[in-house]
Amino acid sequence: MSGGIGGKLTDKACKAFVAQKSHGKKLSDGGGLYLFITPAGSAVWRIKYRIDGKEKTYSVGSYPVISLAVARTDLAEVKALLRENKDPVTQRRIKRAESSAASNNTFEAMASEWLRMKQREWSAGHYTKSERAFERDIYPAIGKLPIASITPAIVAKAIEDIHKRDVLETATRILQHLSGVFRYAQAKGLCRDNPALPAREILPRKKNSGRMPALLEFVSLGDVLRRADMARTSPSVRMAHRLCAFTAARIDNIITAEWKEFDLDSDQAIWTIPRTKMKVKSRFIDHRIPLPDEITSELKQWQTISGKQSFLFPSPAGNKHIGCESIEKMYRVTLQLKGTHVPHGWRSSFSTLAKDNNFERDVIELALDHAHDNEVARAYDRGERFEKRIQLYDWWGKQLAAAQHGAIVIPLKAKAT
Repeated sequence: MSGGIGGKLTDKACKAFVAQKSHGKKLSDGGGLYLFITPAGSAVWRIKYRIDGKEKTYSVGSYPVISLAVARTDLAEVKALLRENKDPVTQRRIKRAESSAASNNTFEAMASEWLRMKQREWSAGHYTKSERAFERDIYPAIGKLPIASITPAIVAKAIEDIHKRDVLETATRILQHLSGVFRYAQAKGLCRDNPALPAREILPRKKNSGRMPALLEFVSLGDVLRRADMARTSPSVRMAHRLCAFTAARIDNIITAEWKEFDLDSDQAIWTIPRTKMKVKSRFIDHRIPLPDEITSELKQWQTISGKQSFLFPSPAGNKHIGCESIEKMYRVTLQLKGTHVPHGWRSSFSTLAKDNNFERDVIELALDHAHDNEVARAYDRGERFEKRIQLYDWWGKQLAAAQHGAIVIPLKAKAT
């Protein structure tokens, strides 16, 4: 390796040398560092060194962008690498490669990979909801950070900001997803720890891990429907709420509903939800919901108003469709139903009131597409009880319509079979 002591030059000498524009000439500072005039006339700093018996050149940068003092600092770093028998040029290439890799290993890049992997096992609605949650709440805060640089405090701040909107369910779900992304990055060797784990302490424990709040009397449900009709909210959110009430479908299926899934012109209107969108994916048939006349007429009007776009409920913000949060917020804030009734609560209302009015349990479970706990119920999942489901939804639609208009609801007792 080359030796020597640098420090011969001054800035004045460098400027005088460059002014001469002697192409191909060198001005040495000692220790292998010299200023070189290129054929194009520019001045560059270079360091000559030897390693493994071979002479090599290390380019520092252009003068005067790289000052004499900075060039001497680079010389000291080169000498340090040579003492460790490391080639400075090779080490610089490694450093640049690592830096490039780090820029590709941002949280957003890793989260996108993780979401694509999960897309194969999730329903389309759940995938879309999760992706939009990251885009809305996480990417603006930590998306551009290298995943290895993210600390528990950074994650905790992001989750805390979400929880300030009073959406504990959303904050909890996003934190679970964050933990999954960091586990994925750990498996790929891109980060050592999972900073999402300590951030759990930011969120309060649920007081009750039981069922979601739901109203279980038609009089109360009618009041919700009336108040929602008078509330100031977007047409898409209002109609999505109506479909949720009259079908008792899962909210993910509501917001991702597409017109191609609806047959509104047959004698019996039907909403056919592809199995890939459903929570339970182990069945072989799509989920069919016979639509009550009350909601069918509203859907036909909505189709005329919305222009029959791909999604029933397009987002005014320019996204594909509205989000769950839009409907949940209407219930929680606009209707002031926090702790009393939620969109998912219509499923509990539907199930409880139908059972109270002597509809068969298996028919109700099939209508809600619940996982069955016996072979007999699973056998019925081939559509043998669809006529009974039509009767069930016809009863439900009439009861809700009557309740909304303030009529005294007389329970319609289904005949025992």
